[in-house]
Amino acid sequence: MQIEVNSDRIAADLDELAKFSDTEPPAVTRIVYSEADQRARAWLKEQCQTSGLAVREDALGNMFARWQGSDTGGGAVGTGSHIDAIPHSGRYDGTTGVIGGLEAIRALQHAGFKPRKSIELLTFISEEPTRFGIGCLGSRMLSGTLTHDNAGALKDRQDQSLDAVRNAAGLTGPLTTVKLPAGYYSSFVELHIEQGPILEKENISLGVVTSIAAPAALRVLIEGEGGHAGAVLMPQRRDAFLGAAEIALAVEAEVLATGAIDTVGTCGLVEVFPGLANSIPSRVRLELDVRDTDLARRDAVLEQIAHACDAVAAKRKLKIASHTLNADAPAVCGAEVVAALEQACEAEGIAYKRMVSRAYHDSLFMSRIAPTAMLFIPCKGGVSHRPDEYASPQDIATGARVLARTLAALAS
Repeated sequence: MQIEVNSDRIAADLDELAKFSDTEPPAVTRIVYSEADQRARAWLKEQCQTSGLAVREDALGNMFARWQGSDTGGGAVGTGSHIDAIPHSGRYDGTTGVIGGLEAIRALQHAGFKPRKSIELLTFISEEPTRFGIGCLGSRMLSGTLTHDNAGALKDRQDQSLDAVRNAAGLTGPLTTVKLPAGYYSSFVELHIEQGPILEKENISLGVVTSIAAPAALRVLIEGEGGHAGAVLMPQRRDAFLGAAEIALAVEAEVLATGAIDTVGTCGLVEVFPGLANSIPSRVRLELDVRDTDLARRDAVLEQIAHACDAVAAKRKLKIASHTLNADAPAVCGAEVVAALEQACEAEGIAYKRMVSRAYHDSLFMSRIAPTAMLFIPCKGGVSHRPDEYASPQDIATGARVLARTLAALAS
């Protein structure tokens, strides 16, 4: 079967989608349930319907666009990603998998392919944690990883509940209906920009993802004793920030001690009170991210970080308490989906590399309910979540073509 994708149409669709934003171009800001998000979703729904797909939305806002196959009883082959964007980000994160997935379906339709299993484009709601502080909200609920009760308790920074915000966006159904029934998907594959530099550096066209790392997020609260920066002598100090600095360095040390390239740790949020140059910090809040493809290794690092917190508290006479915000398990990708991706690359004569996804995606949670894998395309400089994020039309078209052949194989 000859598969041809329209790279000009992909580029035009990505350009149009980028216009739905709360910031001036080239930056994109599209927060879930915002007016820009709702307009983008309405536009996407129209594109799917124009392509002959049956569109529905669930109570949370996940959007399903189905190309019905001849077998109405079995699970569908799913593909897709997200279109929400963090403030001042780029136009390719998530959207490449949605627009590329739509183009893959269009290409199969144009080639005269007749699917046995239905093929469904899924646009996940709220992959980014921007509004509610939790990533992959849509896929967590679809997979049953997050219960409707816990989801209903979520609030945004304006103290608005998830129900209030989604209801205002016209999504009024009960959250109990969001979880997918068993066997809904027979397989799932997500096209995505790499968000890293490896493919570009090695001049390889595509990455076939074999496992997806998962993070544990910790909040650490450190309490010491404030005072005047000149009047309190060094031996008497209980400086909360110095304790925080030691913990941050301990995160790095414990991660490096594993000797594993796939173990990473980050201290990305530090809030110091009172935050004045001439006042000893009395309180600090840290938020840490530790992730790995190996669950036992990651959790061992977390245990060592806990020991480090205890040691710092005793050494500096501080009160330190930590709270786990989330700790998701990594995923091994479905062997049959990985094989289908590799066979599609070979059929198209495209060089590929087996890879680990060190960023986590909706596919992590879809892997809980169906064999799942990802296909990466290069992005310039490995840059993502910035206005200068870029993937070439040729690379996106290559990814969409391989995705189309993979979907055809899985749906046959």
